[in-house]
Amino acid sequence: MVAIIVGLVLIAFTVFAALPGGLSWGAEIISFLKGASPVVAAFVGLISVFIGIADLKDKNEAKKEEEASSAKE
Repeated sequence: MVAIIVGLVLIAFTVFAALPGGLSWGAEIISFLKGASPVVAAFVGLISVFIGIADLKDKNEAKKEEEASSAKE
């Protein structure tokens, strides 16, 4: 319950900060998003590659286990 309240307060602050009548941080927020998006894209790409490699390894291991179990029968 506390996490939901804190989340709602932070969302409200973000909206207030971005509005022209509030803190007018709209331009700074856009500038931050423009600068951070390539970095985030690089991290997401790296994570995707690692997940893909782990998936390939898991598939190969499952195939070997399946072959081993069928050979025992």
